[in-house]
Amino acid sequence: MNLGVRWTLHGDGRTPAPGAVVRPDERLSWPRTAGLGAQHVVAMFGASFVAPVLMGLDPNLAIMMSGVATMVFLLATRGRVPSYLGCSLSFVGVAAAIRASGGDSSTVTGAVLVVGLALFLAGLAVRRFGARIIHAAMPPVVTGAVVMLIGFNLAPVTASTYWPQDQWTALLVMLFTGLAVVCLRGFWSRVAIFLGLVFGYALSWLLDLAFGKIHSPVGGAEAVDHWRLDLSGVAKADWIGLPSFHAPSFEWSAILVALPVVIALIAENAGHVKAVGEMTGDPLDDQLGTAIAADGAASVLSTAVGGPPNTTYSENIGVMAATRVYSTAAYWAAACFALLFGLCPKFGAVVAAIPGGVLGGITVILYGMIGLLGAQIWINAGVDLRNPLNLVPAAAGIIIGVGGVSLKVTDSFELGGIALGTIVVITGYHALRAFAPAHLKNQEPLLDAGTSAYDEGVEGTDDEGTQRASGGTPPAAS
Repeated sequence: MNLGVRWTLHGDGRTPAPGAVVRPDERLSWPRTAGLGAQHVVAMFGASFVAPVLMGLDPNLAIMMSGVATMVFLLATRGRVPSYLGCSLSFVGVAAAIRASGGDSSTVTGAVLVVGLALFLAGLAVRRFGARIIHAAMPPVVTGAVVMLIGFNLAPVTASTYWPQDQWTALLVMLFTGLAVVCLRGFWSRVAIFLGLVFGYALSWLLDLAFGKIHSPVGGAEAVDHWRLDLSGVAKADWIGLPSFHAPSFEWSAILVALPVVIALIAENAGHVKAVGEMTGDPLDDQLGTAIAADGAASVLSTAVGGPPNTTYSENIGVMAATRVYSTAAYWAAACFALLFGLCPKFGAVVAAIPGGVLGGITVILYGMIGLLGAQIWINAGVDLRNPLNLVPAAAGIIIGVGGVSLKVTDSFELGGIALGTIVVITGYHALRAFAPAHLKNQEPLLDAGTSAYDEGVEGTDDEGTQRASGGTPPAAS
């Protein structure tokens, strides 16, 4: 059986010829392959250790399980889809919502394990029936709205928990990170979040030296005097040891909050698989279901021992695009490095010591970027929000998700936030589509920015009084 773990040496194993690419089943020399693996680890570090910190999970375990997840993914796809699986930021809002309602780390990982299982089953369905079932159940207007409300639902976490701990540090970190994202080029731009964390770490240390303790709330609690950067845990941590494992627990209320993230993960995986296929020149449509199922299986494995869920990382796809080296051998090397990092508790203590103000500056940008990915889905798919069939369910679901609107079903069961917003978007779209007139259901060309024939019915009139069919194009200019 071909598991994609055999590679042929590309050229002389040193430098690819001008214009040449290193294909997934090829490799450079092992020292160069190890170097590329280390670069992939650095690229995924920013998000992969920020996400578990924001979710309240062990960053050491997160890094270790990202290596295990990547190995599972590469074996499942038999080396045809070079990708790294790191901790998914899509679950940060879910974790915050679960903890706000009294849940702990076991509750979070239990809910996310169920999401991983649902993703695995979705992948099997795509393998069996093709990608068309995704498009039918979750058209771009639905997928974009759900991704948007998941991201923007995080805004209160930044506003009430992280930013107040050190508002001036948060502001400076936000400005530095924004400049890094926009002004840096290539690899450094892709690790801008990581650079922002390093800058904030150093800034907090300098401010402690210059001004002493700060009087501010910690984690949403009452204001107290505390050091911005507390490294006492780092000194006590061992250099070598196992991360903190724990078993998941399952609560229906937490599971319902987490399940909508399946939609975001399916969209994310589909986009990444298509991007990798275009880069490598190997159409990977037949691997979409396998990739989704492998991601789900890897997430189940990670959360079963107390780690966070995983997803394919666009940061590493960017590294491939820059280097034109698509060798899966480099990803195996990266996975091995991640396993070694996971066995260093001192590293985890350094990550856990990141000051709240630094996270405030980072999350202002990061959470907004997650939400705006939903808008990008709309733009790429040409979703017309002047069509009320698209506008109404998306608008209602996003406001419910962002505003934390809740619906009390019984004395002991309540829907709200992400879960209720997603239900409104999906069921609202399909229910309205069942009753909508035919002209609203058709995929019509976009009209002029200032006019819309949707509220005209079948025919509309342009500014010059010329009648045209709904969805038609205006007369050509003379």
